[in-house]
Amino acid sequence: MDTTERKRQFGQYLARLRRDARLSQRGLANRLCAVSGTASVTRNEVSRWERGERIPGAWLPALAAVLGARLEALESAAAYARGEAQGRLPGAFATLADLLGPGDPLEPLTARTGRRIGADNVAGLAGRVHGLRLADDVLAGGDLIGPAFRELSGAVRLHREASYDEATGRQLLVQVGELAQISGWIASDAGQHDEAERAYRLGISAARQAGDTSLVANLAGSLAYQLSNTGRELEGIDLAEAAVHEAGSEAPPKTRALFFDRVAWAHTRAGQTHAQAAMRALGEAHEALSAADGDEAPTWAYWVSREELEVMDARVFTELRRPLRAVPLLSRVLDRYDATHARELALYLSWLAVAYADANEPEEAAATARRMFDLSADVASERTSERGRVVVGRLAEFGDVPEVRAVLADHPPA
Repeated sequence: MDTTERKRQFGQYLARLRRDARLSQRGLANRLCAVSGTASVTRNEVSRWERGERIPGAWLPALAAVLGARLEALESAAAYARGEAQGRLPGAFATLADLLGPGDPLEPLTARTGRRIGADNVAGLAGRVHGLRLADDVLAGGDLIGPAFRELSGAVRLHREASYDEATGRQLLVQVGELAQISGWIASDAGQHDEAERAYRLGISAARQAGDTSLVANLAGSLAYQLSNTGRELEGIDLAEAAVHEAGSEAPPKTRALFFDRVAWAHTRAGQTHAQAAMRALGEAHEALSAADGDEAPTWAYWVSREELEVMDARVFTELRRPLRAVPLLSRVLDRYDATHARELALYLSWLAVAYADANEPEEAAATARRMFDLSADVASERTSERGRVVVGRLAEFGDVPEVRAVLADHPPA
């Protein structure tokens, strides 16, 4: 893992401590100034720390005092961010490998020492898995990664150590797969891409053993989405298309719509030469969803809707530099989107800001970017941070426009 990624993880850790202390970025800056007797820390400086652009050295004792954290933990986390051998990130960011231990995590123990479990135990686990999904709607990866991985570790341990009949064992594997998917999604949102990939691959193994091809495809498509967003675009295409084939034509229509959407995004990320393939996949996604009326779908597909497909349409149009198609779609969706979903709103606003810039409407782009940064200021999501950097880079091309200049003064390009 390179130093840039370590710094980002440190920033997410610091942001979590601040939120736990119920402080805004500006509130933390004010408290640090009060403790130190100076006026040398601003909200922008706190924001730079949390984005991983700077590591606070001399300010660590004051941060420990204000945030109620152990100084030794902060110093170790800062050393980790600088790539020093003695540094480590505290337990909230423990890796999946640390939690699951060595060997094949899905290999049951020969001598099982755990309790006998049945359908009720698996149903309880399923409820907690769905609770994590619903929490992910309103919280960011940095807030959920610790609880998600601890739950995943517990589910794997239950599979290995408990005794159960064949039907219960299969359902338990399904829940391990579903838990691995949402844990991987959460880890990816937190910028922990290696851990996300491990979780997804663990889930694929569990879903395959359970014979749940739609779940295998959901996990593979989730991993494809991450690959497409992290510089592995061609791998993302291959995996996204493999997910569609894995699910097959008998998969629930809602899930097929989701899988085609991921194919569309994978082709979009590969550039303009893949534009036609992307547009074709969008059409297949809408066609699949139109057949979903009244059909049952897995619980994990609860969020797939016409509105969400329109968001992906708009994102594809924005990436392909077709703002006249993107802006109306995004504006319509944002007008009716749930305001409690701050991260998603911020992400969608980021694409709208870029689309306005592409349409040569820098004032609208600046106003939209301002809304995005205000919404995402306290969101512990690497995805929103990355989109913020994209927006700033695009706005920088209009630096002579007063409204843009004002946004860039608060959020300067890296």
